[in-house]
Amino acid sequence: MVLPGEERTPVLLAVATPVHLALSLGWAAVLARTLPRGREPLWGAVAGLGIAALDLGVIGRRIPAIRGLPQGRQWADHVAYGLTVGLVLRRRRAPADPPRWRRPR
Repeated sequence: MVLPGEERTPVLLAVATPVHLALSLGWAAVLARTLPRGREPLWGAVAGLGIAALDLGVIGRRIPAIRGLPQGRQWADHVAYGLTVGLVLRRRRAPADPPRWRRPR
C-alpha cells in the first residue's frame, strides 16, 4: 500500500515494518488510556473487534489490498492483538507482589 508498484520482498519488509510497528504501538497507547481496570483482557478483545471494524470495514473497504485479504483471519488477528494488549496491561497494572519476607504466613 505504501509502495504499490514495488515487488521486492526486502524493500516491502523494510517499509512495512516501521509502519506496522507505529500503528500497533499507537493503538496500544490508545488502549492503555481507555481500557478499564480489572477486565483488561476482555475489553482488549472487544476493542480489537472495534479496531477491526475500523481497519477492515471502514478503511479497508476502500483499499483493494486490504479488501482482498482473508477477512476471518484478519478479524481474528485484531481480536488476538486486543486480547494480548489487555493481558499485558493487566499484568503491568497489577500491584507488585510483596517480598517473600513481608508476606503474611
